Amino acid sequence: MHTIRAASAHTDTRRARIVQPDLELVAVPHDESFKVWSHGYPYRTVRWHFHPEYEIQLITSTTGKYFVGDYIGDFAPGNLVMTGPNLPHNWVSNVPQGEHVDERCLILQFDAGFVARAIAVFPEIRRVESLLDASAWGVLFTAETGAAAEPVMREMLAAQGVRRITLFLALLDLLVQGAEPVKLASAAHHADPARHAETRINHVLAYIGKNLSQALREVELAELTGQSVSAFSRYFRRHTGVPFVQYVNRLRINLACQLLMAGELNITDICYQVGFNNLSNFNRQFLLQKDMSPSRWRACQQLNAASAIESHDWHFSRHRHAN
Repeated sequence: MHTIRAASAHTDTRRARIVQPDLELVAVPHDESFKVWSHGYPYRTVRWHFHPEYEIQLITSTTGKYFVGDYIGDFAPGNLVMTGPNLPHNWVSNVPQGEHVDERCLILQFDAGFVARAIAVFPEIRRVESLLDASAWGVLFTAETGAAAEPVMREMLAAQGVRRITLFLALLDLLVQGAEPVKLASAAHHADPARHAETRINHVLAYIGKNLSQALREVELAELTGQSVSAFSRYFRRHTGVPFVQYVNRLRINLACQLLMAGELNITDICYQVGFNNLSNFNRQFLLQKDMSPSRWRACQQLNAASAIESHDWHFSRHRHAN
């Protein structure tokens, strides 16, 4: 089992916790517009990381757990995901310790400037902007889209000249024309009061963010804005897209996830620290949002953290034997 392998990678799982993702430097060749490549497993980039470039990744072999922002899911061959700039991500495969997979995935990486320049020259490409926006949360495409994307991405590995651009545009068209992808990270993961134009909603969201551990009542927030409760409720939902209680619970669960990753507090302490007044409600809300219990979520994150240690050990061992 992979969980056994991950546990053996470090004697103390608490020390294998993730606090901040690593920055990956994506080196796009100077004479190319984007980078397309493949790698196996384990591999040096298999760790919790981020980069300024957009990424489209297609799993071609193995199964396991993948992590995108605050999302955790299961993957299998055909898993096709697009992540936006600086969104942390990682795929951890169920591969027995000591074994190596030659090709685990196909990867395409490109920066925002390249797309902006392409749109300026070819306005028809503007259709991809909604997909680019959605990728800020990470998007999962259907198995059918993944199957259709594989031959295109595989040909891109060896393509040169104009053919590379043709294939790049074909892939984007395939993604845009396919079924609506599913957003992965939660809205709370990108909660940012600064993106709201009105000062009043800025003030409300900032207040909520600073007082998550306290009791937050809609009637008190309504008074803060000088509105009736019913007017505030409509106002809040119009600006955030969700009811007040749901928004607060999402932020609290998001904060709980950060504390679970830090690994220093037990689950009961985290429950009260993020503002829930009983453990059963906390567990229920966590399960509702993450499809797993807090303890299971923490175990998955420890698996995520262990992948970086294993990747480093594999990379070091490979170079040592090469020398």
